[in-house]
Amino acid sequence: MSTKIDLKEAISIGIGGMVGGGIFAVLGLAVALAKGGTPISFLIAGFIALITSYSYVKLSLKYPDRGGTVKFINQGFGVGVFSGGINNLLWASYIIMLALYASAFGSYAPNLFELTSNKVIDTHVYASAIVIIATAINYYSISVVGKIEAYAVIIKLIILLSFVGFGIYGLFGNTHLEQLSPAYWESPFKLVTAGMVIFVAYEGFELIANAAPDIENPKVNIPRAYYWSVLFVIFLYIIIAAITVGSLDFNVIATAQDYVLAEAAKPMLGKPGFTIITIAALISTFSAINASLYGGSEVNYEIAEDDELPKEFTHKLWNQPIGLFITAIATLVLVNTLKLESISTAGSVGFLFIFAVVNYSGFKLSEETGSKKSIPILGAILCFTAMIALLIQQYSVNKFDVFIALGIIAFCFLLEIFYKKNE
Repeated sequence: MSTKIDLKEAISIGIGGMVGGGIFAVLGLAVALAKGGTPISFLIAGFIALITSYSYVKLSLKYPDRGGTVKFINQGFGVGVFSGGINNLLWASYIIMLALYASAFGSYAPNLFELTSNKVIDTHVYASAIVIIATAINYYSISVVGKIEAYAVIIKLIILLSFVGFGIYGLFGNTHLEQLSPAYWESPFKLVTAGMVIFVAYEGFELIANAAPDIENPKVNIPRAYYWSVLFVIFLYIIIAAITVGSLDFNVIATAQDYVLAEAAKPMLGKPGFTIITIAALISTFSAINASLYGGSEVNYEIAEDDELPKEFTHKLWNQPIGLFITAIATLVLVNTLKLESISTAGSVGFLFIFAVVNYSGFKLSEETGSKKSIPILGAILCFTAMIALLIQQYSVNKFDVFIALGIIAFCFLLEIFYKKNE
């Protein structure tokens, strides 16, 4: 029986990685930052993801490896303190994404079933419980994780595309449609930085890199998998953002910021629509947690195998890499100590930095990969500039978020320096 991944499955990996919990977690945040210009912010973030996917295509074709991003960084910079620090940041960014998804799950779940009269307590209980359940599933069987992903991608896409269909129909004659006009947009700089805060909603396309060795007819299917999945998700996010801004008053969006997509279904489908989108959010975030736990533990294992972390990380605990347990514990700590915006900012800063480095690897290795030098260097500049813009904007609004993001980056490099000095 063939274990090869066909084009449809490869595209599903990309779409599933992006349309995980991201859109459910950050849509309300995006509207709070960009107001009527939210679709533009999603377009800006998507453009940077699309440029970066070019580097991923070329690197995946030349260096197909289950280590994916870890492999590309090591190829571009050699195994050392810098590559080790960036790869540690990739592992940390997986943990941040897990916290983001768990936080979103915790925000949506009390709308179906309240545990206490305190929404904050309910959010933390649900967020913690889903991480523990997903960790147990990962320990029980990796094949179950794969089956959950396969079904979850179909369910969430059917529900989101239905939301888009009803939403476009519902926009005609809607009283809030004028909110999409440029008069309601924030400044261009704020539109860019809003796009960068929500950049985490696009990072999942990099999962295709881990599957590259198993994709059939790679020369044709790897480029198609990256480009088609990213373009589809850009289109999907822009429409969802437009429907949300066009359906709800900004005050309502602010009140329901953590579960705004469910609220946006109310004007067209009433309470059943709210419930259906809430269920879609729970399925999506749960499947994203499941997949990211597996991905995070694999990244940690790869880094240790490349001697950028102690060999002890290649050891097994309850028949799975020890990184799975550490990833789960770190996620529980983050989701119970940081706010959603802090988590999203840290995740976006991490991935923008990582993608800047991958793009620069693509530039350095352009002769080996046969890529045009101009596109990877443009990607590197865009990612790095976007990261700086995000840090500047967030520093003026919430210095704590910036210190958290920079602290995580510093910790990843200090960890590598300490390991290399003491090995």
